[in-house]
Amino acid sequence: MPVAQTLEVDVLRRQDPELAEILLGELDRQSTTLQLIAAENFTSPAVLAALGSPLANKYAEGYPGARHHGGCEIVDVAERVAIDRARSLFGADHANVQSHSGSSAVLAAYAALLRPGDTVLAMGLPFGGHLTHGSPANFSGRWFDFVGYGVEADTGLIDYEQVRTLARTHRPKAVVCGSISYPRHIDYAAFREIADEVGAYLIADAAHPIGLVAGGAAPNPVPYADVVCATTHKVLRGPRGGMILCGAELAERVDRAVFPFTQGGAQMHTIAAKAVAFGEAATPAFTAYAHQVVAHARTLAAALEAEGLAITTGGTDTHMLIADPAPLGVDGRTARGRLAAAGMVLDTCALPHGDARGLRLGTAALTTQGMGEAEMERIAVLFAGVLRDDIDGRQAREEVRELTGRFPPYPG
Repeated sequence: MPVAQTLEVDVLRRQDPELAEILLGELDRQSTTLQLIAAENFTSPAVLAALGSPLANKYAEGYPGARHHGGCEIVDVAERVAIDRARSLFGADHANVQSHSGSSAVLAAYAALLRPGDTVLAMGLPFGGHLTHGSPANFSGRWFDFVGYGVEADTGLIDYEQVRTLARTHRPKAVVCGSISYPRHIDYAAFREIADEVGAYLIADAAHPIGLVAGGAAPNPVPYADVVCATTHKVLRGPRGGMILCGAELAERVDRAVFPFTQGGAQMHTIAAKAVAFGEAATPAFTAYAHQVVAHARTLAAALEAEGLAITTGGTDTHMLIADPAPLGVDGRTARGRLAAAGMVLDTCALPHGDARGLRLGTAALTTQGMGEAEMERIAVLFAGVLRDDIDGRQAREEVRELTGRFPPYPG
């Protein structure tokens, strides 16, 4: 049977109808609901094709030209293409594209630069720090001594003077900048200055903004950070996975931290899909897309604020916005459930300086589908109407279906 035919859903339906229906059900869910999760997007058909390619069959421990398995001459080419495209896209001396996820990329960065027990300064979890930034449930919180910085109570912005004071007090081995719920640009130059003052490494966890960086819609951390960790999905629109960017002087340490220290065989089909995504991100069309994502996030934030929700930091510079539904008389978790029933899928997140949960929204997927400013404003009206009970769930669900029907993620 030709390889192209084995990639058809019909083949899976004949061989394993149960799993085929699960896959088709997920496609239907994605196609008929609004994907507002800030960490999600729709890959291109070309990325999906690479993920479903024969490269999935190949075992390839090691690096191009130095594998532990034979028969790697073709996958070596694929990985070199991914590396070269990542280096060019972000202006980095070195790129490691093997990390299986953003979290494994951060683990490798720590392994390259730190030893268990070292002190690390990172954004505190209540203010938007990631699990790998010191959560006691994560390896980071168990192996390292994390000190958390926060944001200003009145603005929600990073308190750089607090970061500097904490760095001077605790003398960390590394400073981490990055967040899962900070909607503003990070001042990498300020973090570099603080890290240099105390002799610390600077690690940028750019999982969320890296796609905007690729499209010229966000500052690039590469010139400032010793190591940049990122994911290849989210705004970047690639496969689920991670990557690490660094200078030439740390290249060998980073590579050894990925393999053999934290991972085994590379996922060559995913690496090929990363290469496809990097190639797509280098085009003028992607640059326009990245700027549209930000414009749409700002429109959505302003429209939700006009509907009565509180928007942290007063807006956004990125694809992400954080909304507090409390002014509409509903808490974050209840709001998420009501919105999900209406076909609007999103996350909750911690709100600074309190125990309440807010709503984390992103516009990357909606923009990929071709939606524009008018759709952002309409979504805000539906969103607030559901939370206020002005619009019942069934009516909202029908409007969502009509909207997604006009903007399918995979036309045809």
